[in-house]
Amino acid sequence: MIEGAMMTECPEEFRWLSGYEQLGEIYCVSFVRGLSPEEVLRRFGVDESTLEEVTFAELDERSAESMRDDAAGYIGAAKIGDWTVVVEPGGWQIAVDSEIYTPVSRGTEVVSVCRHDYASDTFAYIVDGEPVVLFDPMLPDERSGSDPDRFVMEMREAGLDPDHDIDVDDAHIDFPMERSFALASRVTGLPFSPEILELRFLGAEPLEN
Repeated sequence: MIEGAMMTECPEEFRWLSGYEQLGEIYCVSFVRGLSPEEVLRRFGVDESTLEEVTFAELDERSAESMRDDAAGYIGAAKIGDWTVVVEPGGWQIAVDSEIYTPVSRGTEVVSVCRHDYASDTFAYIVDGEPVVLFDPMLPDERSGSDPDRFVMEMREAGLDPDHDIDVDDAHIDFPMERSFALASRVTGLPFSPEILELRFLGAEPLEN
């Protein structure tokens, strides 16, 4: 019954996400180990003439003003311990675009959580350009990557049952994004908290493809 409770109750430390509207219907939050915010943004591919220090509110506002058809028009990065957190408001690229995650993760590791209300949500763990664990949090049994079972124990702890079959179990996973961040926290050792969004970010406009 413990697993059942975990499937229906929101992880306490991420309950704040349910009422946080600024992140919106599409966003990607990624954690990159061992690189500075400047280096992460450079690898992502930004117009370096647009680099500036911003608050999260300013980051969100600039992204809304410059939103592109298929990606974020403005992104931000901030250093937290050994990691840099990257926020793509309205974006998704670090989680699923190999042209972005390959250079960003070169020689290091990336943990990425992406919400996309008009496509699929994504949890990704990428090492040196290679997806190691990749799945839709609503379908945690359908994992891909070079080592899809790497975080089976951590997934269960976060309430993302790695054996959950939506067709057989006839039940959706509640709070998939909150559980994805709970899993990311177990992998990185960092909680994604409201305090992170109070940091000063280094922001910039991505280069046009």
